[in-house]
Amino acid sequence: MTTFVLVHGAWHGPWAWDRTVTLLHAAGARTLTPDLSAPGDQGLHDHTRTVVAALDSVAEDDIVLVGHSYAGLVVREAADARPGLAGHIVLVDGWAGPDGSSLFSLASEPFVAAVRTAAETLGSGHRVPAPPPAAFGIHDPDTAALLAERMVAQPLRTFTEPTRLTGAVDRIAGTAVYCRPQTHPFDRFGAALGYRTIALDGPHDVMLTDPQSLARILLRAHPFKSEKCEV
Repeated sequence: MTTFVLVHGAWHGPWAWDRTVTLLHAAGARTLTPDLSAPGDQGLHDHTRTVVAALDSVAEDDIVLVGHSYAGLVVREAADARPGLAGHIVLVDGWAGPDGSSLFSLASEPFVAAVRTAAETLGSGHRVPAPPPAAFGIHDPDTAALLAERMVAQPLRTFTEPTRLTGAVDRIAGTAVYCRPQTHPFDRFGAALGYRTIALDGPHDVMLTDPQSLARILLRAHPFKSEKCEV
């Protein structure tokens, strides 16, 4: 059976995938949504261990490992640690780079400065308060209310810790979905890794605004062991 391990981005939680999960289940797939939103001063490597545990729990399945935004860095480090488990990696507007990359090393200077300032002024220097829903391209009142209610502060360490990669992850095929209009050069991040790039019109949180289109891309990203593979 194919299992999609869906890893949410910064400030979000497993709930961000709920609309997509419903569609993947309808297509006959399994899903796991590891939770990276636990309180405390966790870093990228702590989140990697959480995702590795999820991979180990479904090691007998055909695994597609999906990372949204910040989690692009996390899923690549997890796949590098378990290169025989993930059959395909999908980045959804995902930050990603070679060994030693961090989100801050990939981001623009104004973005880094704004995040650091938010942490220093509103997050006691080590946590970054969640931006408003509009920062993720969400303007629908109901979805914006969902985000405003559920988003949590993000540990600053997750943005500063560099990934530790052996190179094993680069032998795993990948797809980079980038949302248009772009907020960051996610298409270039994916292309630089040799991933197939796919444009998807929609905001950064496209899993909330257009889960059907995203689910369709996920189901086609990797040979899918089911007769029921369309949404």
